[in-house]
Amino acid sequence: MALADLKSALPDYAKDLKLNLGSVIGNSELPEQRLWGTVLACAIASRSPLVLRELEPEARKNLSDEAYTAAKSAAAIMAMNNVFYRTRHLLSDPEYGTLRAGLRMNVIGNPGVDKADFELWSLAVSAVNGCGMCLDSHEQVLRKAGVDRETVQEAVKIASILQAVATTLDAEAALAA
Repeated sequence: MALADLKSALPDYAKDLKLNLGSVIGNSELPEQRLWGTVLACAIASRSPLVLRELEPEARKNLSDEAYTAAKSAAAIMAMNNVFYRTRHLLSDPEYGTLRAGLRMNVIGNPGVDKADFELWSLAVSAVNGCGMCLDSHEQVLRKAGVDRETVQEAVKIASILQAVATTLDAEAALAA
């Protein structure tokens, strides 16, 4: 299994990451589609070829074709949105917030899967990419849709552990080269 391979690849100093990888993803109570869509979207967002190669086959196996594509779409659209909206938020001139974005985001309106699942994946990617405006926006949509805080937190935990695993494994690969 991919999780076991990632855990065994982690160095001894990252024991907490090994434990968290197993408990957060391996024992998640999220439904399969929510779990593996979150995992796939965050693996893409982590920008780690190793993490993505290890987790993608398991995600592919656990997701319908539509959910697989939607999770990849969430990672793609949020890569754009997180840069745009984070920058807009960080600029000290509030007038940027009044300007029309003018960016196509059709997939958000019609993701091909349950809207709450897509919103959860978008929130998780926004956590990886550090966009507070997007985090707030997606969390509010999820809460209005009846998604509980525990589910939101579960997605953020998945995002955080995958980002930490990616960072650690990529650093070890760079040091070994």
